[in-house]
Amino acid sequence: MLVYNATKQQFIDDVRANVITDTINNEVARRLNRNSPRNEMLSWENSLRFMMSALLDEGIPASAGVAIEYNIPLTNRRVDFILTGKNPQRADTAVIIELKQWESVEVTKKDAIVKTRLGKGVRETNHPSYQAWSYADLINDYNETVRLESIQLMPCAYLHNMKQGDAINDAFYSHHTGRAPVFISPDALKLSAFLSQHIKYGDSDNIMYRIEHGVIKPSKNLADALASMMDGNAEFLMIDEQKLVYETALDLAHRVAKGGKQCLIVKGGPGTGKSVVAINLLVELTKREMMTQYVSRNSAPREVFKKRLTGTRKKTHIDNLFKGSGSYVNAEPDTFHALIVDEAHRLNEKSGMYQNLGESQIKEIIAASRLSIFFIDEAQRVTLKDVGTVEEVRRRAAECGAEVSELELASQFRCNGSDGYLAWLDHALQIRTTANTDLEGIDYDFQVFDDPSALRRAILDKNRKANKARMVAGYCWPWASKKDKHAMDIVFPEYGFAAQWNLDDDGMLWAIADASVEQVGCIHTCQGLEFDYVGVIIGDDFVIRDGRVVTDAAKRASQDRSVHGYKTLLKQEPAHARKLADQIIKNTYRTLMTRGQKGCYVYATDPETREYFAAFAHESAGHGEDAAPEEALDGLHLPIVTRDEAVPFERHVPVYDLSIAAGEFSEAQIAYTERWVELPDHVRISPDLFVSRVVGESMNRRIPNGAWCLFRANPGGTRQGKVVVVQHRSIEDPDYGGSFTIKLYQSEKIEAYGEFVNQRIVLKPQTNAFGYKDIVLEDELEDLKVIGEFLSVL
Repeated sequence: MLVYNATKQQFIDDVRANVITDTINNEVARRLNRNSPRNEMLSWENSLRFMMSALLDEGIPASAGVAIEYNIPLTNRRVDFILTGKNPQRADTAVIIELKQWESVEVTKKDAIVKTRLGKGVRETNHPSYQAWSYADLINDYNETVRLESIQLMPCAYLHNMKQGDAINDAFYSHHTGRAPVFISPDALKLSAFLSQHIKYGDSDNIMYRIEHGVIKPSKNLADALASMMDGNAEFLMIDEQKLVYETALDLAHRVAKGGKQCLIVKGGPGTGKSVVAINLLVELTKREMMTQYVSRNSAPREVFKKRLTGTRKKTHIDNLFKGSGSYVNAEPDTFHALIVDEAHRLNEKSGMYQNLGESQIKEIIAASRLSIFFIDEAQRVTLKDVGTVEEVRRRAAECGAEVSELELASQFRCNGSDGYLAWLDHALQIRTTANTDLEGIDYDFQVFDDPSALRRAILDKNRKANKARMVAGYCWPWASKKDKHAMDIVFPEYGFAAQWNLDDDGMLWAIADASVEQVGCIHTCQGLEFDYVGVIIGDDFVIRDGRVVTDAAKRASQDRSVHGYKTLLKQEPAHARKLADQIIKNTYRTLMTRGQKGCYVYATDPETREYFAAFAHESAGHGEDAAPEEALDGLHLPIVTRDEAVPFERHVPVYDLSIAAGEFSEAQIAYTERWVELPDHVRISPDLFVSRVVGESMNRRIPNGAWCLFRANPGGTRQGKVVVVQHRSIEDPDYGGSFTIKLYQSEKIEAYGEFVNQRIVLKPQTNAFGYKDIVLEDELEDLKVIGEFLSVL
């Protein structure tokens, strides 16, 4: 998503006319559904005037592109300023510029970390050169269009208020300033020269548009990348606070080698990279020959990690790296150099099967290690026995004589990088009041189902691609299948739905077992893990009554250990018991509904609760017959008008509802032209253009499932090697519309009667999904019509 996109000349005109800040602020409100803080607006006002001065250099073409506040795919990070055009070799180029208001910095001993004044104090943060090149690498990693079309990314940083550059250009940071040069106030002309060196010709090929609408590569899964990480490969690039946490932990590890005891508390919500940083630290500290272990209370992530490492190293080595939180009851003081505790909010007071060993898991971990690192999200405490709070860690660290440091992770990599979804979820679950009262403008696939069988079909469909979709539920149904393998646990006879809890045979490996998509997981088998899509069944422990959340721990199954002791506590302290149980139940569904990187599908057993969540989903998607034209075409973020309102082929082109099937030929459908769309200014409109949606995964290397695309109708000339829409009219009568598909076109010709004719046509998918094959046409070629050529994703 882009907040501002124009030519260099238009940008200069907007700055000189004093409208640039208002323009950006209006777009932020429209696109991001939020108001910009005053200090952010002042930052734009200040920095963009300096950028205008840098762009006045006549060596930078007036037709170069300017983009402001570009959202990096699958994250919540934004690039300040991008200049696009062509370099001297006429290669498409985008210069990424990180803008800072800083006046001075201090050098630290941590890689890529500097000290500067932020807010009301001096704090450590990323060196701007590291920030610039890491953002460029993220774009290159996630955006296949950038890679496949060889768009050159050139990062740099501009600190326009800084007068003296010795610290920011210190030799200690040369690795990063070499990859992304940093310019300060006296370097204004050098910055202009740098920009004109890389952008010699204008942006004649819509570079920023192609980047913004490029094909996004699926994000990596930590468990899948673990073996490579353990071999020392940098599978995940750490950005912003992740890098600061990582470097701080390494610094503390070397500090305690000389004596003393350190405790680092790292707070972070779902998807902020807690586990990624934890595993990177495990790898690096082990490589530095420091005795280190990864610790978690929940065994599910440990067992998944161990399984992924099986066969890559000895079992004893693997088992020694990953330990349960109860392993340190009898450990000698300072046995370990570092203990890295993931999901620390799940720690218990005591250890052992009967919770009767030791004094405190937190205290025992701190005592057993010179450096203890706790990754905590207090909103993911999901049992009455979870004691992992920041305050409790502080208290136990003081008892052990450990010095405490605290940091926080904010960069979002789950839920499509959407902070908005997480804030909305807290609002919807009534955990806390947030400004995100709806899902408008939130790029995350949230759907509510009236039928659990339909939910299951949707999850099964999503799972076919990469075995990364699962169903989960609140623990409101007894685990009958644990004793009777043929028994069904979660049953809705009125919908023909019956499913078992995750098989005992799979244990904590349910999340990655090949056939486990048929079973339903619970909080204990999925916390600490992630999927592409998650289907959540909300039980009767969480219902909506007159718009308010009502929780009831008594609706949980008797086997659910997360509320064990609730009845006793209810007799002793009823108000406290209800408050704790309310928090546990809400946190459980918050955790379940944030396991999906791309989407969350929901079915609630209670009708009023379904209606409550469906209202949010409908507001976002614009369901219903009365939806406005813009709402009726979900995901098409361009001005849409009716046929009567359109200025055909001057301002608008038609939207054909072909439901193009990126798979086999779809069911016959008739083209529908009630809706017309206004294309971006840089697209030259002609009478042969139209817009349609591509459905399916068979072209996902070029076109994401559900993407709206621009096509040229009835293209002339050769189709060889092009992506085209084809219509196969032998399936249905032409009067009722044909069947459509989109594929890469290849033909084999023979010479007959003095001319070349098609002997065989192959329609090839371009996908990383399993199960798609070429469509080969040999004796029905006369019924095949190429009705459109794919131009771009909108």
